[in-house]
Amino acid sequence: MAEKNYRVLVLLAHPSLQHSRINRTLANAVRNIDGVMLHDLYDAYPEFYINVNREQQLLLEHDLFVFQHPLYWYSTTPMLKLWQDVVLTNGFAYGESGNALHNKDFLQVTSTGGKAEAFQNSGYNKFTLEELLVPMRATCNMCGMTHHSPLVLHHSFKVTDLEIEQHANHYKQLLQAYVKHGASALKNGDQ
Repeated sequence: MAEKNYRVLVLLAHPSLQHSRINRTLANAVRNIDGVMLHDLYDAYPEFYINVNREQQLLLEHDLFVFQHPLYWYSTTPMLKLWQDVVLTNGFAYGESGNALHNKDFLQVTSTGGKAEAFQNSGYNKFTLEELLVPMRATCNMCGMTHHSPLVLHHSFKVTDLEIEQHANHYKQLLQAYVKHGASALKNGDQ
């Protein structure tokens, strides 16, 4: 019996990728993995007019969706928020007949400007990152997807090039493992 190859859709959403050390390095690390489609939303939709039918078809064709973005005001970037609003529609992603995404996997890959310590109840931001990312967990719940613990790189303005490369290699290995083994590759560290 042939082994299933799982498919990964990386929704890259950085408004100035050419200026990003982290997201540009992460994107380059996963760009040419067999079974992984890197989809740069800002490049695909510079006028912010999203082709909903195309995006929904891409979701149907993949098993894991990755939201790759910097953390903007404790959330996603504007393009990714718009994408969620217009693509994850009633009757497709949720609602009485909206089961297109049931049992698919979701992973958030993000970077923060602050140190990890800032994302604690006693830290600068007064909330943990897990608390701030609850809307993504709720979205997964609404859409019947399995939410996996995010992959995060903190302190983006001070992190070294070596640390970025190590993080990118981990990301690449994680997606390669998912293509071969599915959700079991993401279980380590899930909540």
